[in-house]
Amino acid sequence: MKSKICGISDIKTLIYLTNHPHPPQYIGFIVNYPKSKRFVEYNKLKELLKINKKISNYVAVLVRPNEDMLEKIKILPFDYYQIYNCTPREVKSIKEKYNKKIIIAITVNNQNDVLKYQNYKNVADIFLFDSKGYEKSISFDHKLIKNLKLNKELMLAGNIQIEDNLENYKKIADIIDISGGLETSGLKDISKIDIFLKKIKQINNEA
Repeated sequence: MKSKICGISDIKTLIYLTNHPHPPQYIGFIVNYPKSKRFVEYNKLKELLKINKKISNYVAVLVRPNEDMLEKIKILPFDYYQIYNCTPREVKSIKEKYNKKIIIAITVNNQNDVLKYQNYKNVADIFLFDSKGYEKSISFDHKLIKNLKLNKELMLAGNIQIEDNLENYKKIADIIDISGGLETSGLKDISKIDIFLKKIKQINNEA
């Protein structure tokens, strides 16, 4: 099972992640959603992304991005664009123009929401199933995606906590995406990050 740590907004945490003996495969940055307390303003983002990603992938989290934003970030060293609220045609256009791998984010409340993934089969490299919370960490019923048969990797987000039995997520997802669960008083907590990454490593060693 792979991991993604999302909502990174400070250099100290990013240096810690990229130098960790078991770094996450994906590190996410909130690029164009100011409602999120984890939003990173463009000039700060440019500075942050000067940190060598080493073996991790950098992910731009984008909620219905406009042309101006996409043009601004095209020079930044992102490996993936994680896209919310765009049509399949819009995503295809972004993918082709900017030559990025795409994580399609599907926000889930019910089974009909889950089935929306079918519209993006031709443009997604990874499918992310998330709660409807956006900037708030809320859960959704993971049973809704338990039996999905995708030919792409499945990423799972939505109020995942380090106290959870992470082993259970392995039965559902290829990648787990955690953000608020690694924070104390709204800020990323390095001790929680360390516990999480070591737990993932242990789960993979037992496999």
